[in-house]
Amino acid sequence: MLIAPDSLKGTIDAPDAAEAIARGWRSVRPGDDLVLLPQADGGEGTIAVMAASVPGARIVDAGVATGPDGAPRPAWYLALPDGTAVVELAVTSGLPLMAEPDPMGATTRGLGEVMARALADGARSIVVGLGGSASTDGGAGALEALGLSLRDADGAAVPPGGAGLLRVATADRSGLLPPPPGGVRLLCDVTAPLIGPGGAAAVFGPQKGASPAQIAELEHGLERFAGALGASAADTAAPGTGAAGGTAFGLAQAWGAEVVPGARTIAELTGLTAALSGADAVVTGEGRFDATSLGGKVVGEVLSAARTAGVIAGVIAGEVAIDAGVAAASLVELAGSRDAARGEPARWLEAAGARLSGEMS
Repeated sequence: MLIAPDSLKGTIDAPDAAEAIARGWRSVRPGDDLVLLPQADGGEGTIAVMAASVPGARIVDAGVATGPDGAPRPAWYLALPDGTAVVELAVTSGLPLMAEPDPMGATTRGLGEVMARALADGARSIVVGLGGSASTDGGAGALEALGLSLRDADGAAVPPGGAGLLRVATADRSGLLPPPPGGVRLLCDVTAPLIGPGGAAAVFGPQKGASPAQIAELEHGLERFAGALGASAADTAAPGTGAAGGTAFGLAQAWGAEVVPGARTIAELTGLTAALSGADAVVTGEGRFDATSLGGKVVGEVLSAARTAGVIAGVIAGEVAIDAGVAAASLVELAGSRDAARGEPARWLEAAGARLSGEMS
């Protein structure tokens, strides 16, 4: 029996959610063999999920890195036994690290500094969780930390952030560190392109505090950056390149990184995909189970993989808004109100685990 929830955003993280569900299940079926494999989609909490799910994974202190506001921040990454380094953008370059949003000046430099450290430590491949970015710099800051040189028309270094992209004239890759031999994968749960009305600046800029005028400037800066890197219109229109303020584009274009589905890749890395072949059942979960859950999010990926493997599946969510043909339990229904459910998520996850243990037996 597998327990593989996502976090319930803003209330409980995925490892703690898995533990709570397991307690409830065992209260009814103490003899069942439970395997806890908490999941994520590449956003905040990716490292915690991987650390809890992959035997032998270890947190590596990466020292001090540049935060999104330029201030020093503690940094770390996760080393997997196979030589993969899992790096989480939110650790060094996330929006919650900002005292107040700075849409034009926020940088991803710290992300590149951590990746450079992982390379120096001998990482054979790198996986990057892209969620939670504070910046719309196209990944320029990260690439500069890896050795890319960006200059303006006068040959001067450009300033950090999206504002700096407005001055980019040339991009010199001669000092860029080579990527690891096993490649770089970018975990992405969005399909936004880099440029355009559905792109990085237009869609995600407002979330980072950008005004309409600043969104236009950020868009122009990304266009200049793409031009300096020799990108084609097809490159800037590719799905997912707008993730994390265009960081996916920059790392893909200049460093050969591959944009991959976050939830599906984490399911593979944590061993969930393989474990399903020998499982009797799986329970997954999230904050709200609705039609969007089936479009590449954790719950949708788990349900799809379970169907492929012929495994019975169940869903636990804060709120259940659709009938997907599987056993489901709503914390709001069990608790009696949304506030009650959010106030004690572990208690109601445990109750939901107990309920599903009876319904799925």
